[in-house]
Amino acid sequence: MRRPPLPKLPSRLPVDGYLLALVGTVALAALLPARGPAASVAEGAATGAVALLFFLYGARLSTREAMDGLRHWRLHLTVLACTFLVFPVFGLAARLLVPEVLPPTLYTGLLFLCLVPSTIQSSIAFTSLARGNVAAAICAGSFSSLVGIVVTPLLAGLVLHGSGGGFSAGSLVSIVCQLLLPFLAGQLLRRWIGDRLTRHKKALGRVDRGSILLVVYAAFSAGVVQGIWHQVSALRLLCLLGVEAVLLAVMLSATWYGSKRLGFHRADRIAITFAGSKKSLAAGLPMASVLFGAQAGLAVLPLMVFHQMQLMVCAVLAKRFAASAGPEPAVAGGVGGSAAAAEAAGEVAVSGARR
Repeated sequence: MRRPPLPKLPSRLPVDGYLLALVGTVALAALLPARGPAASVAEGAATGAVALLFFLYGARLSTREAMDGLRHWRLHLTVLACTFLVFPVFGLAARLLVPEVLPPTLYTGLLFLCLVPSTIQSSIAFTSLARGNVAAAICAGSFSSLVGIVVTPLLAGLVLHGSGGGFSAGSLVSIVCQLLLPFLAGQLLRRWIGDRLTRHKKALGRVDRGSILLVVYAAFSAGVVQGIWHQVSALRLLCLLGVEAVLLAVMLSATWYGSKRLGFHRADRIAITFAGSKKSLAAGLPMASVLFGAQAGLAVLPLMVFHQMQLMVCAVLAKRFAASAGPEPAVAGGVGGSAAAAEAAGEVAVSGARR
């Protein structure tokens, strides 16, 4: 009896070019950290960049489209529960690994990783590739980002206080001023500037990425100057890699099989799996700079590692889901499963799959 052929990995795994830029920025901060007056300038620029990022998020996020998705509320509640309930529970359980497996500094970053919202672009891209419910992925990612603006800082206040997060009343004020107010301002001005931003989305994408690189440089520079990198060894980093691999595998299994137990059909299960198991680097980095300050360098390291890991693993899963779906595309049900939504997501799959 012939053995069935083993599944082949894609010929080219998605090594994120932007992640390489992030790694280069970290290396630059290690070699040439901002000191003295330059550090003050970098910190001020990073603060302004964070406010700009969230203003642009608010101006580009269509609240009306997100609200239209409430018709498929069970799916969105499932994704939100995975993102802001199941993930944090696993993060808190990982406290048992301190200090034998993870040092407290890396554990704080791992716990913060479990609190940030899901991705939008890559969730849509992989759902489209896997022939899932693209419209649901669009709304689920939008809901997660919108809710995360408020919920992530609140969860951080609850669980990070005893884990070295340094959350305080001052942090809350910073979050409101740097994240929430710019986001609300963007939402209020969206009717006047939204169309212009859409026409210049490529240029704005460069602004997004450049702003995040600036935030990373300021955070890692502060860490280098304070000597926090001497606290972590190569063995500890390997342990972190292993822990995050287990976390991703558990969340992918929980979303896929759990959604089946909840009665979702295949197309919805694919959307839940990709939206409910992933974390947003673009949203997490600015939040970390506000919450952790000079300690943000180590705090965002687990998120950066998890980001690349989820892209590589989900690329393999998406192709396997597509292959097992047969020759006919899966029918997208639920939230506004229109051809226009699928076409829009297809464009995202080409241009933004690695974000």
